Amino acid sequence: MDAQFWTALLEIIAVNIVLSGDNAIVIALACRSLPAHQQKLGVVLGAGAAIVMRVAFTAIAATLMTMPGVGLVGGALLLWIGWKLLTDEAGGEDEVAAADHLWGAVRTVLIADAVMSLDNVIAVAGAAKGNTVLLVLGLVISVPLVVFGATILLKLIQRFPVIVTLGAALVGFIAGEVLVADKLWEAWVDVHAHWLHYAAPAIGAI
Repeated sequence: MDAQFWTALLEIIAVNIVLSGDNAIVIALACRSLPAHQQKLGVVLGAGAAIVMRVAFTAIAATLMTMPGVGLVGGALLLWIGWKLLTDEAGGEDEVAAADHLWGAVRTVLIADAVMSLDNVIAVAGAAKGNTVLLVLGLVISVPLVVFGATILLKLIQRFPVIVTLGAALVGFIAGEVLVADKLWEAWVDVHAHWLHYAAPAIGAI
């Protein structure tokens, strides 16, 4: 429960909030044709199933990123994700089919979330640095925030576009951390170039 733990937890929550806006919209669209009395249940079940699935995916990714060389791929992907966040328009929501029954909606949410969550999974795995407690806590806190606060979050992002820029910088910062901490050269960096632990995240953010 030191400062490093809380910093990493805040990184995970912030990254999820910035990168999960589309996922929240997908959940709302998938449930839009349900009967009124089932819509809330559809959102809750879809979001709950998505959280479980994402925790599992991210745990696998976090384990893989402790292997030599995988951090290089993960860091490079994160830099690309950060760049895409800055340059791409959010889209694809109109392609989500609305389901007319509860389990169809939950299935749609799960499939869409799996397809759209690669960026979240890689970013959160990088921020967690192999800490399972951080991983689970960060996802359990942030995913419900995103799902149930989607409308507020979208209005905030529309009103303050700098949120997206700051989010992209955060993703780049994590990319720098992941790249410099790769097992291929982590020991060498610690002995001969410890300054890279500060410089690489800063350059990634820039």
